[in-house]
Amino acid sequence: MKTNMSTMQHYIDLKDRPFFPALISYMSSGPVVTMVWEGKGVVKTGRVMLGETNPADSKPGTIRGDFCIDVGKNIIHGSDSVDSANKEISLWFKQEELVSYTSCAFSWLY
Repeated sequence: MKTNMSTMQHYIDLKDRPFFPALISYMSSGPVVTMVWEGKGVVKTGRVMLGETNPADSKPGTIRGDFCIDVGKNIIHGSDSVDSANKEISLWFKQEELVSYTSCAFSWLY
């Protein structure tokens, strides 16, 4: 199953941690929606939208602040850098699956 294998590879740096089996089990227990965002400052902006890793430290209005309770049941992941994003994107997508999109508002924003 691609989702389970991608999930394991995604979190492989945590494989020696005692919570790894529970993390993989939880992250593989339901649908996973993967996406790639692009834009100016997208990693920083995305992380603000997600909230803190520990939902208890997240502000209301963030995804984790509004929809998470426990750090062990975190419902969303966001890359912490462009390098991490590129590595993680390659775990979930083939190059030909990525589509570039230019919004009609692009020229007004940039």
